[in-house]
Amino acid sequence: MPRLIKFIGIFVSALILAGCTILADRIINTPREKPPYQISVEAQKIHQQLTVIDLHADTLLWDRDLLVRSSYGHVDVPKMREGNIALQVFAVVTRVPLFLGVENNSDSPDIITMLTWEQEWPEASWDSLMERAVYQAHKLQDRTAASKGVLIMIKSQEDLAKLLKARQQGEQVMGAMLALEGAHALEAKPENVDRLYAEGFRMLGLAHFFDNEMSGSAHGKKKYGLTPAGLEMVKKAQAKGMIIDLAHASPEAIDDVLAISQVPVLASHTGVKATCDSPRNLSDEQLHAIAKTGGIVGIGLFKLATCGKTISDTVKAIRHAVDLIGVEHVALGSDWDGTIAVIDSSGVALLTEALLNSGFTQQQLKAMMGGNAIRVFKQVLPAR
Repeated sequence: MPRLIKFIGIFVSALILAGCTILADRIINTPREKPPYQISVEAQKIHQQLTVIDLHADTLLWDRDLLVRSSYGHVDVPKMREGNIALQVFAVVTRVPLFLGVENNSDSPDIITMLTWEQEWPEASWDSLMERAVYQAHKLQDRTAASKGVLIMIKSQEDLAKLLKARQQGEQVMGAMLALEGAHALEAKPENVDRLYAEGFRMLGLAHFFDNEMSGSAHGKKKYGLTPAGLEMVKKAQAKGMIIDLAHASPEAIDDVLAISQVPVLASHTGVKATCDSPRNLSDEQLHAIAKTGGIVGIGLFKLATCGKTISDTVKAIRHAVDLIGVEHVALGSDWDGTIAVIDSSGVALLTEALLNSGFTQQQLKAMMGGNAIRVFKQVLPAR
């Protein structure tokens, strides 16, 4: 009976939380520094010359129209345009523990199940993590189609080249790339990589907040490395031209990927242990190892990555990474719409201004704010 009472309590709590989706979205995804943003004319001018790429946003999880400006949330097309964002990577979340901690999470109970009911996702997604991933992919595909060419899906080097050429010619277009946050969505089947690829996914994260059948998580109970199925998954994904994302992965899983990878890998949204000693952040040794593959590290705009609530805290982490592994291995990985970020996507010029004020050159900004991501995408994505 006590177990039954506990289960009922958990279930009711989850229903209440899921029923407050809009409220949760407003709270979780409200920037600490609210627009309109005050940016110097000089910094704004320099920012407009950059090709800005952000490696991680959880926008597809929420019941908002990506093409319409929202009074809350971090990312939508109007905000992206104001922030001069050339390409946004949209991550797909399929399962999150209800009682979420920084460490020792199990995978049950799951708050996303309740959210699928409350937001009226297709019935197939209620008990299938793969179907949840596919549904969110279809949401992005629908919005790119409805944008009439403003938002372009990036699935190949050819798509990327067309996007960059259009922007160089002054066209107000933006790219969107699909990423999976956590290989639990493959439902223990490496062959599901094929379905993800067919749906447009080009980035694959090993784990999210708990250990799964493919990989251990930095936040899990056992934190193991790649399982045999996970090893098969990584090899299959890389052979198809998908980018492996080490964010949230356990240290052992990170080592396992780095030991076999022949192409650049990345950590899409993270921090560095040197400035913020969090289980999710990367050690100096891990930073060196990722850089050795030619990869990049996306520094976050949120407290769990930087241990602070200001842009200065992000700049501090960026400075450490640049000094340690070189400017060519550092990128932007906001975690917009997945946590309380410092700014929303319309205010990225504030980061540009802060980096300039801290001594970074325009050439360094060009690399970190997008150039490095472009290099990795060109090296890993399929040609067509």
